[in-house]
Amino acid sequence: VAPTTPVCGVPSSAMTGTVVELSCKETEGSPPSEYQWYKNGVALLEKTGTGSARAANITYIMNKKSGTLLFNTVTKNDTGEYFCEASNGIGLSQKCSVKRMQV
Repeated sequence: VAPTTPVCGVPSSAMTGTVVELSCKETEGSPPSEYQWYKNGVALLEKTGTGSARAANITYIMNKKSGTLLFNTVTKNDTGEYFCEASNGIGLSQKCSVKRMQV
């Protein structure tokens, strides 16, 4: 079953230095969807190891299975327009509408 349009939870504003979690979920897809987050139209990288991620200055943890995007300490650099995409290899992938987060 192809995924439906996911529901995204993106806070409109966040305080610098706080923990912020963005959520993305759709329930119709079978097999279960994997989720990819985008910021300002660019796919966010999944944190795989400490070396490369630290070099890229990644300040978040993206879980493709659960659809969460977790910032341990948000900074002004994390301000932007976010959306996520659900895909399970069947039919077209589905995106939620873009939401702006202001830090």
